[in-house]
Amino acid sequence: MKPKVVLLDIEGTTTPVSFVHDVLFPYARKALPDLIVRRASEPAVAAALEETRRLAPDMEPLARLNAWMKEDAKVAPLKALQGLAWAEGYADGELVATLYPDVLPTLRAWRKAGVKLAVYSSGSVAAQKLIYGHTAEGDATALFDAFLDLAMGGKKDVASYAKIAETEGWVPRDVLFVSDVVAELDAARGAGMKTCHMVRAQDGTVAGDAHPVAHDMPEVGVLFGLPGDDVTADAP
Repeated sequence: MKPKVVLLDIEGTTTPVSFVHDVLFPYARKALPDLIVRRASEPAVAAALEETRRLAPDMEPLARLNAWMKEDAKVAPLKALQGLAWAEGYADGELVATLYPDVLPTLRAWRKAGVKLAVYSSGSVAAQKLIYGHTAEGDATALFDAFLDLAMGGKKDVASYAKIAETEGWVPRDVLFVSDVVAELDAARGAGMKTCHMVRAQDGTVAGDAHPVAHDMPEVGVLFGLPGDDVTADAP
C-alpha cells in the first residue's frame, strides 16, 4: 500500500551533510558569543541559557555550547540558540539553504498527488522552517503539513515515532520515514512505519540491507509507488 504521509529527515536526506557541517554549524559557532550577550534578556535566549546551566552546572554556558557543537550533540538548548543565529543569517542574506536538486520537484509532485509531507529533525522547528523558507527557489514551507523536532523525543527512540503518529493523527503503517541514519529507521519501523534508507553518494552514506535503499527522491517514489518529479507542478 502506498504511503499517505512521507516523513523526512533533513541532513543527508534533503540537504547535503556539507551544508550543515561546513556552512550552518560554523556560522552558528561564530555568531553565538555575540548573540547570547546581545539578546540575553529575550525569553527564548534566557530559557536556553538556563537549560544549558542546568545540564552542565560545572561549565560556563558558552563553553558548554561550543563543546556540544564540536560533539554534534542533539540537545534542545543548543538547537534553539543555533536556530536564532541562523534566523539572523537568513534574514541578512548571508545564508541560503542548499537542497539536493531532486528534492523540491519531487516533493511538489507528491504534494500535488495528495501525499502529506512532514519533517522530523533534531534541528528545532524554527531552524527547519528557516531551511525550507530560504531555498534558492524561494519559500517551500507550504509543501509541509508538519514540522517536528526533539519535542517528540529522540530520533533513535521507537516511542518518538509512536508519539508523532498519535500527535498528528496518522496511522503508522501509512507513514514512510526517509532518513540516512539506520538507527532512526530502525526506530521508525519499530513503531510500525514504512522506512527508506537515503544513501547520497556525496555524503558518503553506506547502504545496508535492513531497509529499502534509495539514492534520491525520485527513487524513493519508484520504490513506494509515489509519482515521479514534476517540474511543472505549481510551486507552493
